[in-house]
Amino acid sequence: MSCLHIRRIFLTLCLAPTALSSLHPECEFIFQLEKEKRNCLQYIKEQGNRSSEVCQPFWDAVVCWPHAVVGETVHRPCPAVFSLFRNNTGSVSRNCTSRGWSRLFPPYDIACSVDDDIPETEQSYFATVKLIYTIGYSSSLAVLAVAVLILLLFRRLRCARNFIHIQLFITFILKAVAVFIKDAILFSSDDTNHCTLSTFACKASVVFCHYCVMANFFWLLVEALYLNSLLLSSFYHSRRCLWGFSLLGWGVPVLFIILWIVSRVYFEDTECWDINEDSPYWWIIKGPIVVSIAVNFMLFMNIIRILIQKLNPRLIQFNNSSQYRRLTKSTLLLIPLFGTHYMFFNFLPDYFNVNLRLCIELCMGSFQGLLVAVLYCFLNEEVQKEVHMHWLRWQERSYGVVSPAAKGSQMDTPF
Repeated sequence: MSCLHIRRIFLTLCLAPTALSSLHPECEFIFQLEKEKRNCLQYIKEQGNRSSEVCQPFWDAVVCWPHAVVGETVHRPCPAVFSLFRNNTGSVSRNCTSRGWSRLFPPYDIACSVDDDIPETEQSYFATVKLIYTIGYSSSLAVLAVAVLILLLFRRLRCARNFIHIQLFITFILKAVAVFIKDAILFSSDDTNHCTLSTFACKASVVFCHYCVMANFFWLLVEALYLNSLLLSSFYHSRRCLWGFSLLGWGVPVLFIILWIVSRVYFEDTECWDINEDSPYWWIIKGPIVVSIAVNFMLFMNIIRILIQKLNPRLIQFNNSSQYRRLTKSTLLLIPLFGTHYMFFNFLPDYFNVNLRLCIELCMGSFQGLLVAVLYCFLNEEVQKEVHMHWLRWQERSYGVVSPAAKGSQMDTPF
């Protein structure tokens, strides 16, 4: 696993968007080598075949070797591209023998102090991160799918609040699917040249991933707007209101994604569209997401203010520990629903403590869908009572006997 491979896992796995500051040295290394190769092949073509010389010029994938006669030793300095990784002034050599060129001495990794592999500890760390986020997205995908089925199957659970929850659950599902698609296309092989990879499938997977991320953030915003409207007023949420929320959650991201696609096609149609090198067009996607995170945070703080007032509307202070517990519980439950934890990295530089960001944004972020599904579906009292009621009805149809306690529980439903 190369440095660039690991970096792209961090930058392209549907995270809160971060912009790159410069071209990665490994890509620059590859591009410069390709340029040197073209120059060498042009040199070989111009020199032609000199039959009097045994050792013909050739390109060994790193250095261009000139014509040489038998017995001659040719010395070449370490390629300038190696200075991208480490300063060095070494050189490599080859002997011209009657059988042709000898083996290189000393090898490039020794003469030029180049280590083409990352340390084993780092490789193990990134492999662990990939395993964790794969487990996180897989478990989130399974639990979210069950949660959506439950909310759709039971008629009594069909309301505006659960409609919005379902849309949010679907965005988490799509986000997990997008991650697996990108893994399959971009990182299926370590031999893939990520610097020049530019296929329709690759670009489509990047576009799909960005759309899923934007839709997820905008449905988090819808959840915040809906909850604020419930706390501030008791008006009835009509179908028109739900259509407006749907347009905000699904339609607005489509608009920004189309604008971004057009800008990439006409102005920056490079690589797989997954690396944004100080691109102003990246703000077409990053800007709306940053704004949605900021608005969500303000709505979150407003809801906390309202909750404090409702706990003690006269004095706005706490008289006992139960009020503290109620406020703490409400606050903690809102954090995953509003995506408030994204505010932490919103004000930090893009490469501030990359390992920490990997751990939080990939590992912890992959379990966000699972947490939201558990909190707002499986631990929801209405959902539990409805499922329990249907379970009792199934037992009654199957066995014809229902216990008095079961009958009592049927009457206790909130509907």
